[in-house]
Amino acid sequence: MAAKNEQKNVKVEKKTPPKKPNKIVKWWNETVGELRKVVWPTKEEAWRMTKIVLVVVLGTAVFLGAIDFAFSKLIGVLLG
Repeated sequence: MAAKNEQKNVKVEKKTPPKKPNKIVKWWNETVGELRKVVWPTKEEAWRMTKIVLVVVLGTAVFLGAIDFAFSKLIGVLLG
């Protein structure tokens, strides 16, 4: 009789398959993993590249401003 009572108290655990992370969690984990592989520039390299970008942007702005000014004058002469 005691053996029957013990069998009733024993829990039978169902094996559940491991949960798959949802797509957002998977994407986040992959992103963090890729960012750990990145070789970040040093402070000096970052400043040098920033200066190059600023010079190119300034040069492009001056060039486009000059072209705009020239075409505005040309249109003014042709229509005026």
